[in-house]
Amino acid sequence: MEKPRQGFAGLWNISFGFFGIQIGFALQNANMSRVFQSLGSSIDDLSALWVAAPLTGLLVQPVIGHLSDRTWLGRLGRRRPYFLLGAILAATALLLMPRSDGLLAAALLLWMLDASLNISMEPFRAFVGDMLRKDQHVVGYAVQTAFIGTGAVVGSLFPYALDHMGIANVAPAGEVPDTVRYSFWVGGAALFGAVLWTVLTTREYTPQQMQAFSDETEAHLAPDLAARNPLPCLAWIGAGAAIALLVEIWGMEKEVYLLGALLAGYGLASLAAILLARAGRVDNMLAHIIGDVAGMPPIMRKLAVIQFFSWSALFIMWIHTTPVVAQYMFGSADPASAAYQAGGNWVGVLFSVYNGVAAVAALTLLPWIARRIGQARTHALCLLAGAAGFGSFLFLRDPDWLLLSEVGIGIAWASILAMPYAMLASSLPAAKIGVYMGLFNIFVVVPQLLVATAMGSIMKAFFPGDPIWTMAFAAVTLMVAALASLRIKA
Repeated sequence: MEKPRQGFAGLWNISFGFFGIQIGFALQNANMSRVFQSLGSSIDDLSALWVAAPLTGLLVQPVIGHLSDRTWLGRLGRRRPYFLLGAILAATALLLMPRSDGLLAAALLLWMLDASLNISMEPFRAFVGDMLRKDQHVVGYAVQTAFIGTGAVVGSLFPYALDHMGIANVAPAGEVPDTVRYSFWVGGAALFGAVLWTVLTTREYTPQQMQAFSDETEAHLAPDLAARNPLPCLAWIGAGAAIALLVEIWGMEKEVYLLGALLAGYGLASLAAILLARAGRVDNMLAHIIGDVAGMPPIMRKLAVIQFFSWSALFIMWIHTTPVVAQYMFGSADPASAAYQAGGNWVGVLFSVYNGVAAVAALTLLPWIARRIGQARTHALCLLAGAAGFGSFLFLRDPDWLLLSEVGIGIAWASILAMPYAMLASSLPAAKIGVYMGLFNIFVVVPQLLVATAMGSIMKAFFPGDPIWTMAFAAVTLMVAALASLRIKA
């Protein structure tokens, strides 16, 4: 039995909620470094404060994917309960964030905001697979990418637009400017409204209908954990301990401990899952998730390498673009200065440009190129365009010229959001599309954790007070991702 083909209205309704979610992500990505520095953070501490964002994604998305695969709440459905819960929590975090009275409160609210956005976002990835035929996956993810880009444009432009409306863009030391404050509040309302639209205008297929669309069974997909060798688990634990020891020996930043803890934690979780399976307890979340990690389709493993290097570059950009633009293009590294805040607003414009380019490229440029040279080569070409955009930051000092840089970054962003998912979606088992989309996110957040934990140490050791070199790191990682893309036959 084949799923019905979705028309334009159906494609719109399925992904419109992502428009609101991306407004939330855009406000977070373009303004949190500004919020942290306005509340007294030094530039060297930004990576550590940002660590909450990828960590919550790493923990939340596989769990939400697993749970949403097994949820059915009648008329509310399978994925939509998570859309709604995440939207309520994210809107609350956006409401409270500008009222933070210190760095700790802001960091905790960032944790809450990112976790909430991930609760909503992960099921949206699986939702496309649930609702669309395989021959509509490419257009489905392209429409989703267009909404991501459009939402990010809107979210990124809020402070800039409010500044031009006469709202105060400078605040006393230790306070957040009104432009940022009001942007978060309006963005929270827009996020909730967009997600509610998808919840109210879509109706999910019942478990019986989904079974009719597929001949897969849970028994066929169940991992055989009991037969796995536990020695690799001990290797992961040992690697985590070794990193902790190196932090002490080399005097690295303390946040690098988190990286060691994550490696050791994965080893312990894998060992626990194996022991549970050998005791006959295989029907539990831990066993399923760990088993699914081992059972990833081959193309997913290759795409994971590409995602790792691609998202390293993106996270560098989100953390460091504001201090780079403010210091090198606007001439001030002081968050209390008008020049710094003007630079922060310009970063919102730059981010809106790359997201706007992505929205257009996803529906026009990428399909046209992919039909001629294939999806993998298209992805490699787009990543090289992004590398050129990041590299240009090292030479440009006129902020207006950075708009051209953002065109290249926007093309890369469009491809990162669409091409890997288009290549992956058709190879995933329908009964586990939620958990696999969540696991795929591991290769999005692990590089972000590496940046958050290690970049501060690298910059302090080799480029103190000179954040422009972070853009060189971003350019190199995108070039590596482009080379890895050429290994895929698609």
